[in-house]
Amino acid sequence: MDRTRLSRRPGVRSAGDRVVNNIDMQVNLGGILMKNPVAVASGTFGYGCEYAGLVDVSRLGAVTVKGVRLQPWPGNPLPRHVEVPGGMVNAIGLQGPGVDGLIRDYLPFLHRADVPVIVNVWGTSEEEYAEVAARLDGVPGVAGVELNVSCPNVKEGGHAFGTDPHTVAALVAAVRRRTRLPLIPKLAPNVPAIAVFARAAEEAGADALSLINTIPAMVIDIETRRPVLANTVGGLSGPAIHPVAVKLVWEASRAVRIPILAMGGISGPEQAIEFMIAGAAAVAVGTANFIDPTTPLRVIAGIEAYCARHGLTSARALTGSVRI
Repeated sequence: MDRTRLSRRPGVRSAGDRVVNNIDMQVNLGGILMKNPVAVASGTFGYGCEYAGLVDVSRLGAVTVKGVRLQPWPGNPLPRHVEVPGGMVNAIGLQGPGVDGLIRDYLPFLHRADVPVIVNVWGTSEEEYAEVAARLDGVPGVAGVELNVSCPNVKEGGHAFGTDPHTVAALVAAVRRRTRLPLIPKLAPNVPAIAVFARAAEEAGADALSLINTIPAMVIDIETRRPVLANTVGGLSGPAIHPVAVKLVWEASRAVRIPILAMGGISGPEQAIEFMIAGAAAVAVGTANFIDPTTPLRVIAGIEAYCARHGLTSARALTGSVRI
């Protein structure tokens, strides 16, 4: 039996669980057992092994790896990222080794690290998404699939699927038919009503939701009058988008019953706690990993300390506790 599924039995804990100050940090993200509610976001932590000398990966609640499609993909031409006030704009373009390369070269390390792996999947058709997910089904260590339906940095796939609720639903249903793994669509932030997309994904078979992805953005060099990024446009991430993300997480959590993995501008425990109060079951640290890769560990400790200070016995008690 997949050890990540054991969390469905109340009271069961794995040997890796940490309970500090009598705070139960374990959460269940749509069938994925996380020893604590803090993951790392896709595209900001490589495939885990790149950070192994800096961070004890086994202490993370989950690792979401860079996006993969069926075949290796070179990504966009350089330059493809630039710092801006309050964050970063990138157009990496989902560079990756393809699903078979991921399984062969990277997943064994994360399996040995004893951390649930969420694989970010993208494609240019429903069939490609479904085929990639099917190849991951049963691979040791893989705990779930994050469906990237919202990346603004590729000309095909990604964003094209995420701006129509019917397309999102059809994609989730198509992948659902090909895998038993928990499915977590990563929704686009730039839609008129996030609740409509959240409900569409839930009704189609999603086990959890991931939000938000980067926000479409553009940076121009005023001396050359040319776009800084070779791709012309990219996606904004970092602290600048955090209030936008909190609002969307709150709205989505009111529309669905499935749990939410929230991300967008977490630089310390305060933003993570805010996401959980807004309605998230778990959080993912993204851009901050480029500044300080130990940020997720500080966030874990901060959530524990906050719960102890406020008399909460579990991190789960934070979820949806906003007072309006």
